[in-house]
Order: sequence, then structure tokens, then C-alpha cells
Amino acid sequence: MSRRSGILEFAVLGLLRESPMHGYELRKRLNTSLGVFRAFSYGTLYPCLKTLVANGWLIEESGGAREEALAAPLAGRRAKIVYRLTAEGKEHFEELLSQTGPDAYEDEHFAARFAFFGQTSRDVRMRVLEGRRSRLEDRLEKMRASLARTRERLDDYTLELQRHGMESVEREVRWLNELIETERAGRDQRRPDSDGSAQQDSTSGESGGLPRHGDSTRPDPSDDTAT
Repeated sequence: MSRRSGILEFAVLGLLRESPMHGYELRKRLNTSLGVFRAFSYGTLYPCLKTLVANGWLIEESGGAREEALAAPLAGRRAKIVYRLTAEGKEHFEELLSQTGPDAYEDEHFAARFAFFGQTSRDVRMRVLEGRRSRLEDRLEKMRASLARTRERLDDYTLELQRHGMESVEREVRWLNELIETERAGRDQRRPDSDGSAQQDSTSGESGGLPRHGDSTRPDPSDDTAT
């Protein structure tokens, strides 16, 4: 399985965990909710759905009696197929959510993982965020070293492009720092009260109180300028 198809399968399972959907609805949600899938075709989605069905992680169902009645008078028109997550599919998705290996830090995969942080445990969120930050800090160090070596040989426009790329990475590192601090603050809230009772369990998939910004300065993890 390619990395790209693996990310798509992960995203499809995550969306169908929320509710069953038609293929068209899935494609729309992938386009609008997950930036990493801004542009992809039905020719990419449907083979993925067929693979997930073959693996037993999804089942295909009829779109319902009302849609069948509407489709029947139209020659050659079939009722829409609804895709539903199976128990095995839910278990597989939860297993994927728990993984915190290097793939989780890569640009495209991180964007998809972050979109489902609401369903991810706090400890896993922390490991993914810290791994992503470490990956970007390494990238930033290499970019700075490269710029220092080549600065004298670059024209003004190429130099400005490299600076823009560095600023994008720096902005995402600052954003990750904010998220990590928020997660840590939420974890601290789990300490017992003075009467010995524990506070709300924050290992569930609750958001942990993400920082809210009045503007739209939060970086898009799938932004090509951060690569």
C-alpha cells in the first residue's frame, strides 16, 4: 500500500466512524474538511472503498426505500450505495489512531491525523504533536544551514522564497508549541483534588481546550510551503 492510499483509507474510516455516507458525501467531506484531499477524483476514492469492503472494514447498503422509489422511474439509474463502518473497521481505525510512528509526523499524514484528534487519546495526541515538532525543528535547522551556505549565490527572489518557506515552518512550530502546552495543561487537570477524588479523565478523545484565535493565522499542516 502506498503512503497516499494509506492516508486516504485512514480518513475514510474516520469519517465513516462518525456516520454512514454515500460516496459523493464522502468525497465532499474529504475535500472540505481535510485539506490534504483538496483535489482528488472519484477514480481515487472508489477503488479505496472497494478495498475497505473487501477487507471487511466497510459494508455496502442500499440508500433506502425513498431513494429507491425515486430512482426506479429513471431508466438505468441505480439507488445510491451507502457505506457503513463494520465492527472490524472500527477496531482497525482505533488501532490506526493509536499509532505514533514516524509516518504520523509527515506533512500529509499529520494533517489527516490532526483532523481526527477529537477521537484520539490525549497521550497519543501528545506523542504525535511532539514528534511533528521535532521533525519540523530538524527541517528548520537544515533550511537555515542551507541558506547560510548559499545566500551569496542566490538572487533576491530565490532568497525571498527560501525565507518564506522558513517562516512557514517557524509559524507551524509556534502553533505546535501552543497545542502542546494546552495538552499539558489539560493533563495537569487530572491530578486529584484535595479530597482525593480524581478529576475528569483526559485520556479520552476530548479536545482538551484548543487555543482559539481571532484570526486565521493557524498554519495548514498540508501547506506545501512547509515542506
